[in-house]
Amino acid sequence: MNDPLAVIAELPGVPEAVAGVREAVDRLYRHRVLRRKSPEVSARSALHGARASAALDGVDVPLEAIPEVTDPVVQGALRVSAELGRLGSVWRTAPRQALARLHTLAAVGLTEDLGRPRARAEASDPLGLGAAPGPGETVTRVDGLVGLVTSGSKAPALVLAAIVHAELAVLRPFGTADGIVARAAERLTLVEFGLDPKSLAAVELGHLELGEAYGESLRAYLTGTAEGVAQWVRHCAEATTLGVREATAICEAMQRG
Repeated sequence: MNDPLAVIAELPGVPEAVAGVREAVDRLYRHRVLRRKSPEVSARSALHGARASAALDGVDVPLEAIPEVTDPVVQGALRVSAELGRLGSVWRTAPRQALARLHTLAAVGLTEDLGRPRARAEASDPLGLGAAPGPGETVTRVDGLVGLVTSGSKAPALVLAAIVHAELAVLRPFGTADGIVARAAERLTLVEFGLDPKSLAAVELGHLELGEAYGESLRAYLTGTAEGVAQWVRHCAEATTLGVREATAICEAMQRG
């Protein structure tokens, strides 16, 4: 099979999950507020997503407190969120460069090895996934991931985004701030591969709202079974749908004034 993502796209429950997300996104994009205020909705969604991504890495602060928070995890998530709009073409053509840039922004104050693949076995594990693969295996699998991003797969963007997220989350290629990078790469994929081109869905918030299911679904993915991979993709679909719901709420709040 020349397109492994196409196989994943046909796993049990995945086509239905993809269709459900597509319907939710299409409904969001018809909201009248987006005719005039799409950039504002995207900016607010990005802020919600950054806060949620930091919370998933263990630093959970109220949204209204974000401007005063100096914690490096929160600041890293905010920097990453602000940079996504400038990384689209780089992500499509030079994924390694984009990932290095994301890590350079995410890990300030957490490591001196900004943007550099880890050379040691140890890696942070905020989700309790267990030991990360060794550096050699990680390099090989990142190579494979780069190939998936640049291959021109016909699989839905949601499927590619889910695999991008999972591989980066379980490989932890940098050893620090990998969760921030993984979630940012998922959102970037949804934007650049056409599901959510205006970056409205706060998918990071969806993962946070799903609670323990986030780590459980990643551990299912780690089994390597068709059932486990399908569970993870379905989880990402649910997280994206929740992210769409949050964007819709932002639109409704703007409409009320």
